Amino acid sequence: MGIFDRLSSVLRSNLNDLISRAENPEKMLNQLILDMKGQLAKAKQQVASSIADEKKLQADAEGLRKQAEDWERRAMLAVQEGRDDLAKQALVRYNEHLQGAQQLHETWLKHKAETESLKASLRQLNDKIEEAKRKKNILVARAKRAEAQQRIQETMSGLSDKSAFESFERMAEKIEHSERKALAAAEINEDISGDLLAKQFESLEYKGNADQQLLELKAKMGLVGPGGDKAKRLGKGSETVHDAELVEDEEEGKTR
Repeated sequence: MGIFDRLSSVLRSNLNDLISRAENPEKMLNQLILDMKGQLAKAKQQVASSIADEKKLQADAEGLRKQAEDWERRAMLAVQEGRDDLAKQALVRYNEHLQGAQQLHETWLKHKAETESLKASLRQLNDKIEEAKRKKNILVARAKRAEAQQRIQETMSGLSDKSAFESFERMAEKIEHSERKALAAAEINEDISGDLLAKQFESLEYKGNADQQLLELKAKMGLVGPGGDKAKRLGKGSETVHDAELVEDEEEGKTR
C-alpha cells in the first residue's frame, strides 16, 4: 500500500467516524480539515524522505562513476609504467565501479520518477484540502439551513395536531353559550318584574314622539302648514294662481 493509499484510508476512517457522530456539522468539518492537514504533514515528511533517498541514489551513482574514472586513470598509469599486471587489476576495479554506477543510475531514474509522481499527488492533496477549506463555510451554511428547515417542519407538524384547535373552538362555543344563557335570564327577569302598564305607556309615548317628529319634518319640507293643513305647492304653479286672482279682481272693478 502506497503513502497516499494509506492516507486515503485514514481520512475515510476519520470521516466515517465523524459523520456517524455528526453532532455539530461545523465542528465536524473543522475537525476533518485538521485531520487532513495532519495527514498532509505526514505525507510531506514521507515524500521528503523519498526525495532524500532519490538524492542519495543520485550521489551514490555519481560517486561510483567517479571511482570508475579513477581506476581507469590508474590503469592508464600502470600501462605507462610498463606494469600490465597492475593495469589489468585496475581495469577490473574500473569495470566493477562502472557497472555499479550504471545500475545505481538506472535505479535513481526509476526512484526519481516515483518521487515526481508523489510530489504531484502531494500537490493535488494540498489543493483538495484548500478547496475543502473554501467550501467549509458554504457547507456550514447549508447545514444550518437544513437544521432550521427541520425545526420548522417539526413545529408545523406540531401545529397540524387538531386537538388544540378543537379544544379552542369548544371553549369559544362554551363561552358563547354562557353569554346566551345570561341574556335569556336577563330577559326573563325583565318580563316578570316591573310595571307592565308603565312599559305600555312608554311604548305609546315613544310612538307619539315619532309622529310628532314626522309632522315637523313635513312642515320643514313645506308639505304641511304649521297647523297640520296641507300647504300650497311652491314654484310655477303658485305663481300662476296668484296672477289669476289679480285678473279676476280687475274685472270685478270694471263691472262695478
